[in-house]
Amino acid sequence: MSPTLDQLRRHASDPRRRVLLTGATVVTMDPELGTLPEGDVLIEGDRIAAVAAEVPVTDAVVVDATGSIVAPGFVDTHRHAWEAQLRRVMPDVNDLGEYVMSTLAGIAPVYQPEDMYTGTKLAALTAIDSGITTMLDFSHNSRTPAHSDAAIQALADTGIRGVHASMRPHFGDWAGQWPADLARLQSTCLSSRDNLITLRLATLATDEICGPDLAYGPRLAEVARDLGIGVSVDAVFGTSSSDAILGWARDGLLGPDVSLIHCTGLTGAAWQAMADTGAAVSLAPTSEAQIGLETAVPAIDEALAAGIRPGLSIDVEVALASDMFTQMRALHAIQRMRAVNAAYGTTATPTRIGVHDVLDFATLHGAKSIGLGDVTGSLTPGKQADLLLVHAEDINNMPLNDPIGTLVLGSDPRNIQAVFIAGQVRKWAGTVLDVDVPALGQEVRASRDRILKAAHSS
Repeated sequence: MSPTLDQLRRHASDPRRRVLLTGATVVTMDPELGTLPEGDVLIEGDRIAAVAAEVPVTDAVVVDATGSIVAPGFVDTHRHAWEAQLRRVMPDVNDLGEYVMSTLAGIAPVYQPEDMYTGTKLAALTAIDSGITTMLDFSHNSRTPAHSDAAIQALADTGIRGVHASMRPHFGDWAGQWPADLARLQSTCLSSRDNLITLRLATLATDEICGPDLAYGPRLAEVARDLGIGVSVDAVFGTSSSDAILGWARDGLLGPDVSLIHCTGLTGAAWQAMADTGAAVSLAPTSEAQIGLETAVPAIDEALAAGIRPGLSIDVEVALASDMFTQMRALHAIQRMRAVNAAYGTTATPTRIGVHDVLDFATLHGAKSIGLGDVTGSLTPGKQADLLLVHAEDINNMPLNDPIGTLVLGSDPRNIQAVFIAGQVRKWAGTVLDVDVPALGQEVRASRDRILKAAHSS
């Protein structure tokens, strides 16, 4: 263990412990603080205490961050973490229906609680490794209370800032405990908003896939409101979802505490209703484009036209990349391509997003879209100390010219030197801490093999 790491961990639980990251380029994503070409970030306990060109302290563990970028951790607003053992098992999936029938109908029913634990743990550790400090786990295989408990325990054991969004399974036998079990989860595991693990209700937009019990509406909205938790609504696509959105708006079921996922192919009226009610949006750029969800075009132009700045997400690792760098680059390229293509042959000027926009979606507005905007997403004093230390002078990044461009277009997980979550160091010297990788591999492969054998024999 390095002397600095030893110092960081020796008094990790002390709420007065101070850590000073010094000499870095600081990308705060705070609209007031902006980017500091050279600056310091002071962590006190689990929070950011100060950000300035120079923070004079004498009682801190000092981390020399010269040649690095300090930035907020990424926020993944929607990932089905339990599927991680099945990574890239169907990389060329042709459409949503193929994924639903293969994974949700064919494989999900054989998952045991220990498989939920293994998949969720693997997804969370991979998130940390790639700079995602907050992950919303859209846990839609909650077959029994034990399945939910295992998923939550996995998030807790990795140290990630996790949002457990609970939903019953689409197909197969289950215990019938959802949504009533949300009250137990909140009271026993997730009672404090200051905890690293928080709770949301997960649901679907319409009854087209699995019937009315999973479709968002007055019953589920009342459950969430009674518990004081937010709602994440998946599979928001096309005309049927547009009609549902208008109904939700009419019935007072939309607001900033409701995050709508994907949002491809929605009508203008639906977007206006979302804007009027302050509803949040989560885009999954590679999912929408690669799997071909409705229009297959990430709805970034529609969101921005409505005045909504979305969050970004990974979605399903059975077919997609696991990291936020890929999501930012995909969205950046797709939107700019469409903007130029639409203006080609005319005198119109393309309206293009930039690297600051996609980093904002991946950090600050991602946090806002899942109800954590006052907790994380920017290096704002008083917020939780969820941050990255990214080497800017590695061979693929040198020389550092534009720090945000470097983060979005140049960097990848190998450049992430350190990850802090709530002030605790989770990755150091390029390695996720406290993980026995060979043992993890054995656990993951054993779980995968058992799942696939059971699925093929059922």
